Amino acid sequence: MTQDQAVILGIGTVTIGMFLWGRWRHDMVAVAALLLCVVAGLVPGMDAFAGFGHPAVITVACVLILSRGLQTTGVVDVLAQRVLPAAAGPTLTIAALTALAAILSAFMNNVGALALLMPVAIQIADRQQLPAGKVLMPLAFGSILGGMTTLIGTPPNLIVSAFRADLDAGGFGMFDFTPVGLAVASAGVLFVALVGWRIVPTRETAEAGGFDTGAYLTEVRVSAKSKAAGASLRDLESRFEAADAQVVGLVRHDVRLSTPGPGRVLRAGDILVIEAEPESLSTLLTSLGLTLEEDVRGEPDGAADDGGAPATREEEAPEAEASAKTPESDEVVLSEVAVRPDSGFIDRSASDLLLRTRFNINLLAIARQGHRSIRRLRSTPIQAGDVLLLQGAPEALAAFAVQFGCVPLAPRAIQIPDTGKAVVATLVMVAAIGIAALGLLPAAIAFAAGALVFMAWRIVPPRLVYEAVDWPVVVLLGALIPVAGAMSTTGAADLLAGLMLSATGATSPIVSLTVVLVVTMVLSDFMNNAATAAVMCPIALSAAAQIGANADPFLMAVAVGASCAFLTPIGHQNNTLILGPGGFRFGDYWRLGLLLEVIVVVVGVPMLVWAWPL
Repeated sequence: MTQDQAVILGIGTVTIGMFLWGRWRHDMVAVAALLLCVVAGLVPGMDAFAGFGHPAVITVACVLILSRGLQTTGVVDVLAQRVLPAAAGPTLTIAALTALAAILSAFMNNVGALALLMPVAIQIADRQQLPAGKVLMPLAFGSILGGMTTLIGTPPNLIVSAFRADLDAGGFGMFDFTPVGLAVASAGVLFVALVGWRIVPTRETAEAGGFDTGAYLTEVRVSAKSKAAGASLRDLESRFEAADAQVVGLVRHDVRLSTPGPGRVLRAGDILVIEAEPESLSTLLTSLGLTLEEDVRGEPDGAADDGGAPATREEEAPEAEASAKTPESDEVVLSEVAVRPDSGFIDRSASDLLLRTRFNINLLAIARQGHRSIRRLRSTPIQAGDVLLLQGAPEALAAFAVQFGCVPLAPRAIQIPDTGKAVVATLVMVAAIGIAALGLLPAAIAFAAGALVFMAWRIVPPRLVYEAVDWPVVVLLGALIPVAGAMSTTGAADLLAGLMLSATGATSPIVSLTVVLVVTMVLSDFMNNAATAAVMCPIALSAAAQIGANADPFLMAVAVGASCAFLTPIGHQNNTLILGPGGFRFGDYWRLGLLLEVIVVVVGVPMLVWAWPL
């Protein structure tokens, strides 16, 4: 063992130990390892930060931006409505939900896919009278499995592709991961759906939210194209129940009916007063093609009232009042605010304050404890303790909250679907994937172009685009790529591969491949999956070289193993996200996770040998 090998192995050992310890965030550990390599002379100072310009790093950042756009425009809500069965048993429902999570994770960030589907999973658990954890764990595992099926599905795949490119063999293509990944993911999803969810421990659910506003009362308009037009309230009952919502009033020709009967047939232009949880609004709007009555999205005052409703006081405001507007912004966000007892909004309505005209703010919904009856939303006097869902520019919302004594609440994932932007987002994402898959442009360029279109079209507003990027992951990748290069150039990877093969007695290529897959899976259960891939790729390449085997199946084994962290809540962010909502303990994951990892090995090794001959 040379001195350089001893130094890089020492740095690598300490780095892995710090990852496992978890006291420092993984990006801090990665930067520390990079700086130690530079000080030790293992990485030239001029090349220390070259990893941040690596195509894999750029692709990860751009895919995260595209994922945010798919989330905010309601694309996933549409898919969920089309894929998930409205009335089925737990096995079929969990199978459909897990499969949907896997499909989404193949083309968007798997953490984002899980976050979008978690409210749906909790509703399904309630409807099926199951503990939330029995739906959440299959959902989390399905989203992890789906990431291994495409180049952009998860950061480890991009890292593996980058190591192959360094061999002058060219990086892996968009769907080179699909034969093995799809087989493993399909087997995993089937097992989880048919058997796995039944062995998930039953736990009491912990509250996931930091506050409870109760159900909102809001107004939605039935348009001529809506699925609700021409249907009776009885016909729509199952749709409202699926979204955990109910109709508490109906407005037709400016006349309000407080208790519309189930036989009431809805017409275009009708306004429904509904009671719904804030997270359910998007589901309800998408499933029935309804629009929020006050959601004008930048249209002129009164443009939303296409059903012939008479203009309100607010819409007839003189130009003198318009001068009091907060400067307009082309960015529109949602905000929940609580009304303080000393608020200037108390006993006044949105129309009284000329909320839309003077402040460019729309009142979308009111949450009022103990009351389910309101007048028209814009004419309802506000009371102390009300929680309001407001829409407008961030600056306008902040200024209004200060001026009228309202307290902004912690942000929640409340999305209002935008059909127009959803179509554009889908087309751009499909185009970027197609361009990268056909090799017309490198993946990094194709997805960077897609991210630019998202910004230009304001699918992801420019001021929020950097919030969509998981910067710790980007820094982790940029810092570890040079460190992994040092392991190869010093010969330390060859040394470790030799020790691993001799210690396990792996003499045949298939046994060696299995060892690499299992070791990667074990590390991934305790380390960040991107870090695991960066550590294992040099070792896998050296193992393949020492036995004279093709390097491709070994790199693919690393990609599969790094995406299979099912034993602990710390192995993957998705496992951590369901820890509280599912009421899980640290030791609850291995019961399903261990069987799932066995299936990965049993299915993965033969598929690796078949798709990528040794």
